[in-house]
Amino acid sequence: MPNKTIYVADTDLPLFQRAQELVGGNLSGAVTTALRRFIELEEGRLEGFEEVVLRVGHNGARQVRFSGVLLSELNDMDDERALHVRVYRSRKGKFVAHTRYSDWNEYPTETGSLRDWKSWRRMLGIGELDWGDFRLEIVDDFPELKGKIPDKLYERIADIAGHPQVEDLDI
Repeated sequence: MPNKTIYVADTDLPLFQRAQELVGGNLSGAVTTALRRFIELEEGRLEGFEEVVLRVGHNGARQVRFSGVLLSELNDMDDERALHVRVYRSRKGKFVAHTRYSDWNEYPTETGSLRDWKSWRRMLGIGELDWGDFRLEIVDDFPELKGKIPDKLYERIADIAGHPQVEDLDI
């Protein structure tokens, strides 16, 4: 196997030593793993994808991460709940539907004061709602989303899926 020499600045030496400790002495394996991850993320970024981190579970207690691009999203509110649906295309071509259902009867009231800025942000819907059920659905083909997301959003995604997201005009 060929050898490669990597010159490391004195200030970066502790970083390499710590990596070597974490992988049990095989620094080459740690560098290779880091380079693979870097190349995957950077090639994805050049193709228009970004790292997406989504909350899942009740009150978004867990997180998932993947490389994808947001195709479209829908916000809907009524007297009973707030609904927020986002649909992504993953770098591997799958479609990812992320849905947050927030029932108003579960609205967190632990702050207890209208003087608290978090209460006002929650009431006005500013920023991400931080309560409710966060669900993730991954499908291989776009038609599998039918019935799993609102029809209005499905139609929008159908148009996007059949055409380039950005069309370059030579005008």
